[in-house]
Amino acid sequence: MAEDHGYLLDNRQREAGERFAAIAELFDSWTTAHLDRLGLTAGQHCWEVGAGGPGIPSALAERVGPAGRVLATDLDVSWLTGPAAPEGVEVRRHDVTQDPLPAEQFDLVHARLLLVHLPDRAAVLERLATAVRPGGLLVIEDADPALQPLACPDESGPAQLLANRVRRAFRARLAERGADLAFGRTLPRLLRGAGLTEVAAEAFFPVTSPACRALEAATVRQLREQLTGPDLTAADLDLHLANLAGAELDVTTAPLITCWGRRG
Repeated sequence: MAEDHGYLLDNRQREAGERFAAIAELFDSWTTAHLDRLGLTAGQHCWEVGAGGPGIPSALAERVGPAGRVLATDLDVSWLTGPAAPEGVEVRRHDVTQDPLPAEQFDLVHARLLLVHLPDRAAVLERLATAVRPGGLLVIEDADPALQPLACPDESGPAQLLANRVRRAFRARLAERGADLAFGRTLPRLLRGAGLTEVAAEAFFPVTSPACRALEAATVRQLREQLTGPDLTAADLDLHLANLAGAELDVTTAPLITCWGRRG
C-alpha cells in the first residue's frame, strides 16, 4: 500500500485537546525533570517545536522567566492561542519541514512526539541541531511503538485481546502514513550524526494509569473511521471504549525515548 504522509492525528479535531491533556499528565513531569536536570535556567532562550498544547511552553516560560525567551511553533497553533495561550510565550505557525529556521540560535531546542510522524525526520533533526547555539542542548523525545507494540502486555482475557487488536490497527494506520515505528531507538545515533556530543537517552514506559486509558479512548474516538474495517468492526470499537470507561483495563502507551545532546 502506498504511504500517505498526511498526519494521522489531526490537531484540529476536538479529541486532540483530550489527547494533549492525557499526554501532558503522562509525560510533562518526565520531560520537565530532564530539562531541569540538564540545566534549564532563568534567562535562557528556548524553542519548543511542534508544541501542540500549552503545557511544555508554559513550563519553559516559568523556568526562563522574563529575562528569557520561549518560542513555541506548530503547524496548527489553535491550542496555543485564545484563553489557553501560555503566558510569556511567543507563538508562531511554522512548518519545520519547509519553513526557514528562526533567525536566532537557542540554548534549548526541544521536540516531543513530533519527528516520528515526519517522512524526512532525520533531515529535520539535523536542521534542528543547527538552531542550537554552541554549548546549548537539543532534546528530542519520540515514541518507539515497535519496542513494545501491545496495548495490554498482560493478555489475560477478551478485553485485553481486543485492546491489542485495536492497537495493531492503529500501528498499521501510522505506518501507512509514513511513521517510523522504531524511530525512538535511533535517536542517539542521529544526534551524534548531527554533530552533538554528550549524547544520552532514557525511556519512560507507563504500564497503566487513568491517563493511559484517557489517551487510548481519545485516540480511538478520533480515528474511529480509519480503524474500522474487515478485522475490526464498529461494535468492536464500542466494546473497547466501554472497557476503557472502567478502571479494570490496564492499557499502556508506546515507550517514550528521551534523548539529548550538546552542540560543541
